[in-house]
Amino acid sequence: MTSAPSSRRSLARSAARLAAVQALYQREMESTALARLLDEFHQHRLGAVIEDEQYADAEVAFFDDIVSGVDARCDEIDLLLSDRLAQGWNLARLDKTMLQILRAGTYELLARADVPVGAAISEYVDVAKAFFDDREAKFVNGILDAVARQVR
Repeated sequence: MTSAPSSRRSLARSAARLAAVQALYQREMESTALARLLDEFHQHRLGAVIEDEQYADAEVAFFDDIVSGVDARCDEIDLLLSDRLAQGWNLARLDKTMLQILRAGTYELLARADVPVGAAISEYVDVAKAFFDDREAKFVNGILDAVARQVR
C-alpha cells in the first residue's frame, strides 16, 4: 500500500506534468517569456481555483524543471521526436498540445533519471487522455517508448 506522503507526492507530480504541458502550450502559442510564464503559473494556476474548479497542488520545483528543461533543450528534444515520426510526418503537422506532451515526456526521459521509464511514459499517456482519445494516447505511448529505448 502506498503511504500518504508518497501518494500526495505522486499526485503533485501528476499535477505538475499537466500544468507543464499547459505552460509549454501557452509559451508555444503566445511566445510568453519563460520567467513571466513560470511566475504566472506559480501565482495564478498551480493549486488555484479557476472558474470554480480547484487545480491540484503541483510540485512546483518539478513543474519548473520540466518547463525550463524543455525550453533549454528544445532543439535536442525535437530532433529525437522527429526521428521517431512516420515517414512524411514532421513536428509541424502534430497538434500543438500533442507536441507539448511529447516534448515534456521526452525531457523527463532525457534528464530525469530519478523517474522510472514506465512511470514517465504512463504519466504522459494519462496527460494525453485528458486532451485526446485512446488512439492519440497510444501514439504518445509508442513515441515515448521509442525515445526511452534510445536515451535510457
